[in-house]
Amino acid sequence: MKEEPVSAAGAGETALPGTTYADKPRRPLIRSGQLFGEYREVLIEHSGEFYSLRQTSKGKLILTK
Repeated sequence: MKEEPVSAAGAGETALPGTTYADKPRRPLIRSGQLFGEYREVLIEHSGEFYSLRQTSKGKLILTK
């Protein structure tokens, strides 16, 4: 059974599956649809370097420099 993120009551925060609200630090949840939108590939700039994050035809993610 797949766990879904749980919202903290009144806090507007989201916990990742398998975490509790006592776990620190919390990690933000970014859904792939938010990153990709209508595209299959996005560029990510990190410390002056560019990386490509793409979705395969089978729905997997590949990160390359």
